Amino acid sequence: MDNGASVDIPFYDIFIRMGYNDSQLTLSDAPIYGFNHVECKVEGAIQLAVTIGEEPREATQMLNFQVVKATSTYNAIMGRIGINAFKAMPSTYHMVLKFPTKNGVGEARGDQKMARSCNVAALRPDGTGGRSSPSNTWMSEKMTNCEESQPRIWSQFLWTP
Repeated sequence: MDNGASVDIPFYDIFIRMGYNDSQLTLSDAPIYGFNHVECKVEGAIQLAVTIGEEPREATQMLNFQVVKATSTYNAIMGRIGINAFKAMPSTYHMVLKFPTKNGVGEARGDQKMARSCNVAALRPDGTGGRSSPSNTWMSEKMTNCEESQPRIWSQFLWTP
């Protein structure tokens, strides 16, 4: 979750591991600029169904993602557009996202231990930081990596406080 990001982004290597390919992308020539104001080329756009929460308090929305080839310790970033689509309220301090469902208020909780691990990996001087991890950084706790279960449905998010 990144309420400072203006778009929703899955990183290219995760996009491929989810079983998609370049032919499923639509043309998107709008550049994305990172926090360091460096332009990142968008490979294309794709609309995906995203489910957050757990039964009976879960919500699903179709989100438009901008796929980018960039190194990251995260699998994807859900920005303001995605957060707003779910009418969600994120709390980075509590590492929780709360959102309305037909059965009351749902929530998705981050994993503080995993967040710290990814943050350390991103800052590692040995060159391994900044690479996508096949771990469940934003998949549900039932998934051990992107190749298992239902990779098109995400229900747990990683936040770096």
